[in-house]
Amino acid sequence: MRYAVIMAGGSGTRFWPLSRKSCPKQFLAIGGEARSMLRATAERVLPLCGWERLLVVASRSHARPIRRILPELPAGNLLIEPCPRNTAPAVGLASLAVHMRDPDGYLAVLPSDHIIRPAGSFRGLLRAAFRAARSGALVTLGVRPTRAETGYGYIRVGTRLSEVHRKPVFDVRGFTEKPDRRRAAQYLRSGDYYWNSGMFIFRADAILGAVAAFMPGLHAGLEEIRHAPRRARRQVMERVFEQTESISIDYGVMEKSSEIVMLPWEHDWSDVGSWAALPGVLSCDRSGNTLEGDTLAVDCRGCVIRSSERLVSCVGLRDLIVVETADAVLVCPIDQAQAVRRIVEKLERQGRDDVL
Repeated sequence: MRYAVIMAGGSGTRFWPLSRKSCPKQFLAIGGEARSMLRATAERVLPLCGWERLLVVASRSHARPIRRILPELPAGNLLIEPCPRNTAPAVGLASLAVHMRDPDGYLAVLPSDHIIRPAGSFRGLLRAAFRAARSGALVTLGVRPTRAETGYGYIRVGTRLSEVHRKPVFDVRGFTEKPDRRRAAQYLRSGDYYWNSGMFIFRADAILGAVAAFMPGLHAGLEEIRHAPRRARRQVMERVFEQTESISIDYGVMEKSSEIVMLPWEHDWSDVGSWAALPGVLSCDRSGNTLEGDTLAVDCRGCVIRSSERLVSCVGLRDLIVVETADAVLVCPIDQAQAVRRIVEKLERQGRDDVL
C-alpha cells in the first residue's frame, strides 16, 4: 500500500518575524493560500493515500497545532520525535512505522512547507515514482531549474533508464550542495542538473536496508524501538534519539547509495525558503513589488512588503523586504533574505523569548 509521510518539524527561522517557535512556517498561510502550508500539503496527497495512510512527523511542542490543522488525522498517525535530530532519524522512524504496519508498504516523504502546482499533475508524478520504487530503488524528485539558483542543492542525472506512466526515470550520478553563482550558471547551461526538492519515494524495507548499510547506529536504534514492549516504546525512543547523530537523509543515505533514481518535476515548485521567494509564487504589481495586507507602496521597485496589524507605507524603496507583525518589524535587502535566521540566532542568545 502507498503511504505519505509529511515532515513537519521545521522551524522556519528565515520567515521571522511571521514565523515563530510556536507557529513555524508550515503552520502559516503563505503564497496566496487561505489554508496553512501543512494543510495544503496534506490535501495535495490525500487522493493517493487517504487519512488512514497519511503520517506526520513533528516535535512534541507542535502536536497541538497539528491536531488543530489536521483534525481528521488518526491519533496514531502523528509520530512525535523525542528531540530534533534532522531528517535521517525522522525518515527512519516513519519508515519503521510503515514497515511495522505493512511490510510491503511504500512511502513518499514530503516536506510540509512547499508550494507545488498543479496538484493533479504532482499526484501523477508520485504515482509514477511509487511504480519506479517497486524495484527497490530509492527515488527522488528533481525540479527542472529555471535560474542559476545558489540557495538549492542540485542533483546530477545520467542515463535515462526507463519510463513509467509516461514519466522519464534517470540514473543519479551525484548530489551537490548549494553552489556559488558561477557553478550554478554552469549547471543551468549543462541541462544535466536538477534542483534537489527534498522529496523521496521508496519501499519501507528498501530505505530501512539502506539505513542499515550506511547508518548502522541509527539502524540499531530503530530495531530497539521495533522490539520494545509497547508500554516501554516511548522511553526507548527517547533514549535512541538522544544518542542518535543529527544528520539529514541526504547526507546519511542518499548521497552514499548507488540505488538512486530521479523523476523530474517540470511545473511550479518552490520551497519558499525565505521572504525573497514570495515574488515567485505571488502576483506582483507593475513595479515588481509583492504586497500583502494593508500596505501602500509609492515609487518602490522589487520589494516584498507585508503587513499583519497596521498600515505599512513605503516610499522610494528598491529591492527591500519590509515585514510588520504586532510585536516586531523586519527590514532587510532582498538579497540578504537568507540571513534573517541570524536575527533569530541573536535573539536566542539575548534570551528574547518574547519575540521568538
